[in-house]
Amino acid sequence: MSDEQATSFGGQAGSYEVGRPEYPFEAVAWMLDRAPAGARRIADVGAGTGKLTRALVAGEGAEVVAVDPDPAMLAALRDAVPGVPTFVGTAERLPLPDASVDAVVLGQAWHWVDPVAASAEIGRVVRPGGVLGLVWNLRDERVDWVRRLTDIMHGSNAEIMLAAGDPVVAAPFGGLEQERWEWVRPVTREVMHRMASSRSYVITADDAEKARIRRDMDALFDELGLHDDATIELPYVTRAFRAVRD
Repeated sequence: MSDEQATSFGGQAGSYEVGRPEYPFEAVAWMLDRAPAGARRIADVGAGTGKLTRALVAGEGAEVVAVDPDPAMLAALRDAVPGVPTFVGTAERLPLPDASVDAVVLGQAWHWVDPVAASAEIGRVVRPGGVLGLVWNLRDERVDWVRRLTDIMHGSNAEIMLAAGDPVVAAPFGGLEQERWEWVRPVTREVMHRMASSRSYVITADDAEKARIRRDMDALFDELGLHDDATIELPYVTRAFRAVRD
């Protein structure tokens, strides 16, 4: 994966906010369930526009900070989730003190990191017994039209990584536990175009490729009868992982 792709999202922060789904509350609660009793300090790393952040702050008494390499994404997060402290940083270089949080979570982000370096750095800021949580919302490509949509847009780095196997987590974290949830999101034609526009492959593509993607998506939507403000249920599988710091 290229650095250009990994840091490309800020220019499409608005489309990311509109096009990307929220995370199921059950998945977020499950990631944090192994945290120590009374745990409340959580860092959302690779926080983007705050899709995961807002689920975290909904937890009673949670103290959340958000970290992302892109200031434009953090600006969108501050609008979406006012009051959450934000910091520019990465999973490999966190602007947080040693043993300062009870949990670190990453939504749609671990596939961008060096897992060994990121595990070590996150282990530095998480106190012993704390939790590392990873979560992805993935379109359910067992459904034919969804698979065709992905073929048009190209598979994402997350989809490619998870198709090859479970994510890698290194010391000082123990073995990964995992769980999954299936659900649907009603979306319009425009929301799916915004979702496509927020994907790193599309953001960094040339104008001809962007036009090809939009044209082929429109042809698919016409075939599905998805016009104007009509909605279709886009099926998702949320996959969550958690590991406890030694």
